[in-house]
Amino acid sequence: MRIAVPNKGRLHEPTLSLLERAGLHVEETADRQLYADTVDEDVTVLFARAADIPEYVRDGAADLGVTGLDQAAESGGVVDGAGAAAEGDLVDLLDLGYGSCRLVLAAPEDGDIAAVEDLVDKTVATEFPNVTRDYLDRVGVDADVVTVTGATELTPHVDMADAIVDITSTGTTLKVNRLAVIDDVLDSSVRLFARPDVVDDPKVEQVLTAFESVLAADGRRYLMMNAPKARLDEVKDVIPGLGGPTVMNVEADADGNGMVAVHAVVDERDVFETISELRSVGATGILVTEIERLVE
Repeated sequence: MRIAVPNKGRLHEPTLSLLERAGLHVEETADRQLYADTVDEDVTVLFARAADIPEYVRDGAADLGVTGLDQAAESGGVVDGAGAAAEGDLVDLLDLGYGSCRLVLAAPEDGDIAAVEDLVDKTVATEFPNVTRDYLDRVGVDADVVTVTGATELTPHVDMADAIVDITSTGTTLKVNRLAVIDDVLDSSVRLFARPDVVDDPKVEQVLTAFESVLAADGRRYLMMNAPKARLDEVKDVIPGLGGPTVMNVEADADGNGMVAVHAVVDERDVFETISELRSVGATGILVTEIERLVE
């Protein structure tokens, strides 16, 4: 099985990090710029431009692809489940939680475009013509779409277009170029995509589970402690855990009091307050560790 991943840019390192954390260590090879083996002999990583990855998956050069939703949507159809897929569609298996951005409709702050309806018979410049046409169809506006390959934000100021559809993360570039956001076109982030015919493949399901376990572990911490058995209910009330804690009997303390070991998964944001509250109900030897993967 081949997984196509970005070969450079801001998505490259986070994607390699995800593979590592998921247990798919990428082996160093002389042809690393094109492909690489992993510790799983059945899984190979294919390095490609983020914009090309959807086509690699559609054409069968790769079975899975990691790239932005914006790139996948621009190249063709994207659906949430294999059952709803038409020919050429990709299945969006999992939001990987990084590379977030928005595709927005924007126009000059001092111009005549204040709402999407104002675009009738106007011109929109973009690097995402297919996404833009789909958006205009959804909102019922007839406008011309001009494809550009860079510096999209300049086109309204040189009379090439009345508005643009472009990517923004913070909005700074739009503000610098005196452009105001009119509407959101697409919320994008990096996703795991597959062809419909491989969604049920056991190896695909194994990779999906591995990625899900990494995401589930983010922002979670594992707590271990000893606590008086007589105060176990109080300890349970304190722990805002993932389900109930795991409780095991241990030897009595020096005074002969019954003790239990309590293990629980908690939200990282709750750890500070939780430790103080646990100590107040008699917990001792509290240990906090990071979680690499969590299979729920």
